[in-house]
Amino acid sequence: MAGGETLDCAIVGGGPAGLTAAIYLARFRRRVAVFDAGESRAEQIPRSHNHAGFPDGIEGPVLLARMRAQAELYGATIERVEVCAVRRTGEGFALEVDGGDRIARTVLFATGVVNRRPPIDEATHARALKSGRLRYCPVCDGYEVIDRRVAVLGADSDGVAEALFLRGYSQEITLLTLVQCELHEGDRRDLADAGIVDMPSPVAAFAFGEDAVRVTLEDGRSLAFDTLYAALGSDTNTDLIDALGLRLAGNECVLTDKHQRLGMRGLYAAGDVVSGLDQISVAMGQAAVAATTIHNDLRARDGQTAG
Repeated sequence: MAGGETLDCAIVGGGPAGLTAAIYLARFRRRVAVFDAGESRAEQIPRSHNHAGFPDGIEGPVLLARMRAQAELYGATIERVEVCAVRRTGEGFALEVDGGDRIARTVLFATGVVNRRPPIDEATHARALKSGRLRYCPVCDGYEVIDRRVAVLGADSDGVAEALFLRGYSQEITLLTLVQCELHEGDRRDLADAGIVDMPSPVAAFAFGEDAVRVTLEDGRSLAFDTLYAALGSDTNTDLIDALGLRLAGNECVLTDKHQRLGMRGLYAAGDVVSGLDQISVAMGQAAVAATTIHNDLRARDGQTAG
């Protein structure tokens, strides 16, 4: 697609939400391009076992590669570039990317979120994810840790909630912390009632081995687990949206209406960047809604609808 051609929709983000929307819009015969910086969390999924249609699971990179091929099959363009800014221009928007601006009538933000990681180097992080020693999503893969020794890193209300959720899969759950903190009395009571061990001494070191995750606490104790869940929260990729002055939810995700519209004509959002459950299936559903809304909104603007 020529850089000077006006797109019907520019999609920012090449994860499951962005690529699903691209497939739909391309099949609606829309001029659509995906701008993908290559940072989708789905790229880091070793194997998803709860994505419908894949009883033996599917690797995140394989799923995304299939989706990219499907979008391109129907005419969508995928550019491996980062969008540096989005600004209103005339009846549409200008997206600032390396090599010059791209002009689009509408923009769909599918920029996702970034997990906050334990303090380990990139190579160790990659190996730990691949082996299943490090995990981030108990909704996705709690089933895989049934009856295992599980540590949850993040001694705040979110960490407590995650530990309690995982208690449904294993009787051996331990809550760890990176910093000295004092849990709320109610949280301590809930952990005790569930039989979850709370370790108040912060973790001083991690060792992700082939057979176990070993942590050393500041008080000198050494503990071993089969899996460590990082419950440290995440950061939503909303810089482009913030710059447009759009309102965020209390968790820093964006707010949309039921059709995935944002608070400015021509702007939409889908996937983990939207407040809700961070799951591939949810992202894909939101993207289908968003793409259909974009198509129909453009039809209405072009006088192609009844009334």
